[in-house]
Amino acid sequence: MAALGTARCLFRRYSWVKNVQKSKQMLVKCTARTLCSGTQDNALSDNTKPQFTDAAVQDLLTRITGLDLEKVFRPIKQELKPPTYKLMTDEQLEEAVQLAEEQAKKMLQMPPVLPERKPIDDVLSEDQILEGMDTAKYVFTDISFSIPHRERFVVVREPNGVLRKASWEERDRLIQVYFPKEGRKLTAPLIFKEQNLKMVFSQDRHEDVLDLCLVQFEPDSSDFIRVHSATYEDLDKHGKYDLLRSTRHFGGLTWFLLHARRVDALIVHMLKREQLQDAVNLVSLFHMVHPHSESAQEASSQTAAGAELLKIYAQKESQRSGYIELALQAHEQMAAKSASA
Repeated sequence: MAALGTARCLFRRYSWVKNVQKSKQMLVKCTARTLCSGTQDNALSDNTKPQFTDAAVQDLLTRITGLDLEKVFRPIKQELKPPTYKLMTDEQLEEAVQLAEEQAKKMLQMPPVLPERKPIDDVLSEDQILEGMDTAKYVFTDISFSIPHRERFVVVREPNGVLRKASWEERDRLIQVYFPKEGRKLTAPLIFKEQNLKMVFSQDRHEDVLDLCLVQFEPDSSDFIRVHSATYEDLDKHGKYDLLRSTRHFGGLTWFLLHARRVDALIVHMLKREQLQDAVNLVSLFHMVHPHSESAQEASSQTAAGAELLKIYAQKESQRSGYIELALQAHEQMAAKSASA
């Protein structure tokens, strides 16, 4: 009888929560967005700063990423199938290349870069009459298909009688149970442990880690941000930028380094590979993100462009100005030789 009474109390409480949701629909929608997103709290204060999703920012990041069709469509491990051969005219070949470029651009679509979501710590009620009636937690989840996951109502009844909103970790796990996402596990793979990441990084599998991270975690979760930061730090430390070149992750790496004001090594890397325009675009992005820096103000006053923009950056902002100036000189000398030849 005690168990039956407990079940009745729990179902009455669940019905009460559903009635509140229906009777105050507008209020629930507003609070759900506020409590479940946690990523838009600083939107108003950040409006004056360039955002990752801005068209101008995306355009420059896309140019810097590059479009290497051989890398984008490189072979992957899969079941072997007989190759297909086609005879094409020059026009058909040109159309096929254009189609491949369009497909590659879609595959290079950059994942979102979001601030970390704030923790959910909201208590709805404390019913002491239910304390000690069970040793397990009860979770109530709205599994309606029409509700976005971020607005889905998920509450937890604790053994001590407290009714609270589910934490982010609980929400992610329960949503995966009711609405499975292909490739995502209920428990994060061990590869995301710090000691395992170091071993994977030593094998130059940074892209694999980021691809798996996109599937396993939400883009504003702490684990997502932690794994991406660790990957970017290792790439920058060892100068292995080419591992993400012409991948959908290169824009995120660039954005990470821009906000940390650590683009000197990447600029030198680009200049050594005769990617002058990419280096210029990178400095332009730096000035967009840090408009009050000495370099940005000096470039604006001189309306500098091209190599002059890089020289101003090296003089006013860079901590490795000598390396950048030497790389610029080497690039100019090679350009002069090729022009004379």
